[in-house]
Amino acid sequence: MNGLGSMIRVLREHRQLYLRQVASAIDIDQALLSKIERGERRATKEQVLALANFYKIAKHKLLAIWLGEKIAYEIKDEENAIDALKIAEETLEYLNGKKIQENNV
Repeated sequence: MNGLGSMIRVLREHRQLYLRQVASAIDIDQALLSKIERGERRATKEQVLALANFYKIAKHKLLAIWLGEKIAYEIKDEENAIDALKIAEETLEYLNGKKIQENNV
């Protein structure tokens, strides 16, 4: 699976940067960044935003991957996880539609 960690590792390696350079630039420990890249730790939202800024890529792209992984890890052991995600998607569509209607009033 190509998750957030492998994506940021590819970005770093493509730019021929060392872990310590990226970690220093976004103000986190080099060991922590290494664990994030290997999928052993999950980044915080603030760290994801800092990485997006550092690599000059769209924040929404990294945030979508981060949030998707966050949700998946939270519900991975639930028997009805896929059904719950479908309901969550429907709920989001409803809530977003409702918000659009409220803004048009």
